[in-house]
Amino acid sequence: MSFIANPINVVVLAAGQGKRMRSDLPKVLHPIAGRPMLAHVLDTARSLGAAPISVVYGHGGDAVPRALAAADLSWALQEPQHGTGHAVLQALPQLNSQRPTLVLYGDVPLIRAETLARLIAAAAMDALALLTVELDDPQGYGRIVRVNGQVTRIVEEKDADDAERAIREVNTGILVAPTTALQRWLPGLGNRNAQGEYYLTDIVALAVAEGMAVHTARPDAAWEVQGVNSKSQLAQLERVHQCNLAGRLLEEGVTLADPSRIDVRGELICGRDVSIDVGCVFEGRVELGDGVVIGPHCVLKNVTVGAGSRIQAFCHLEDARVGPANAIGPYARLRPGAELGQDVHIGNFVEVKNSTIADHSKANHLAYVGDATVGQRVNIGAGTITCNYDGANKFRTVIEDDAFIGSDTQLVAPVTVGRGATLGAGTTLTKDAPPDTLTVSRAKQISITGWKRPVKQRKD
Repeated sequence: MSFIANPINVVVLAAGQGKRMRSDLPKVLHPIAGRPMLAHVLDTARSLGAAPISVVYGHGGDAVPRALAAADLSWALQEPQHGTGHAVLQALPQLNSQRPTLVLYGDVPLIRAETLARLIAAAAMDALALLTVELDDPQGYGRIVRVNGQVTRIVEEKDADDAERAIREVNTGILVAPTTALQRWLPGLGNRNAQGEYYLTDIVALAVAEGMAVHTARPDAAWEVQGVNSKSQLAQLERVHQCNLAGRLLEEGVTLADPSRIDVRGELICGRDVSIDVGCVFEGRVELGDGVVIGPHCVLKNVTVGAGSRIQAFCHLEDARVGPANAIGPYARLRPGAELGQDVHIGNFVEVKNSTIADHSKANHLAYVGDATVGQRVNIGAGTITCNYDGANKFRTVIEDDAFIGSDTQLVAPVTVGRGATLGAGTTLTKDAPPDTLTVSRAKQISITGWKRPVKQRKD
């Protein structure tokens, strides 16, 4: 759903090197909540109904377009990089001159669509609108210079005098302008400033000189317009974003043991009466049914958990489906392709991969279930291993309903354990076990009298 009535152009500036990040990765590809900063900005632009969206890239070569290629994006290379005005100039040929243009920044990831909608409304179709914010410490930002309350220009800090540096209202860089005006202004920008760059902010004075109205709007919170220039700032915005996500979960009725100790790196969907303990990480798309309890320090990635299930501490679940009323962990691992039915118990240090386990079955401790089809009411004893790999190929194990697998059993696939069968402890199963039968495979136990344990030889 679009936040605005009429489509607009969007230019996203994403060419910066980010020297203070001390990384070979282009700055806009550093992650917030598991996704590149630039991806967050593009999502916000799309929510506005923007078309076209032009991304100006530079540092890192084609790494940025490769990482975020999409049909609705066009790319403009800024090389060399001579400032923000020069950057927007590279995108001009891609823009629809009949629509206003919104300028965003790939390293300002938390800007909200609602804030931008207010800015776009302030600009209408024929005015310039700036997103500004008032800061207690405006160091490093361009200052908004007003005369009789009207914006007359923006002065960058390095070019400002003492009186101008005392101004607390600053430019965020985000603006909306008529595209036809940008086509007039940008080619004629000068670079007579401390940086020797072509500043986009100089268009404010040009608009005033033409008699064009210059309006302003403000975000609801300063963090919306906070940029990232260092790993420290990246970490700060990560926490802001996670606290915002935690706040939404709390409003939806989710119980969080500590809202400051949760990480959502994707989409987390929760039913009623869900409880999440500290230190949990949710990646991709995770859906938790009613009454689900997640213990401390769990990682869930692309997982569905059915109603009433309990995931105990230190479990790792990825690309798995957990049915209702399950008990998982602690210290359990569900790998891709694990599908559990109702009332399944997977205990500590049990690993399940590419396997289905039907209702009321259990593997309570120290087992590996891989490439297996497990029926209902099956007991898998401690130390059981499905030997699914011969060094070149993988094979499947089938354990039918009501089977009992004794401790320390190896099932060498492909093999089938029949319905109601029992495997004695220590069995190595290489042939199918018939239903309703005890199958045992172990060496005969013997005791050797007179045997002496070796002793360590002394060295003289």
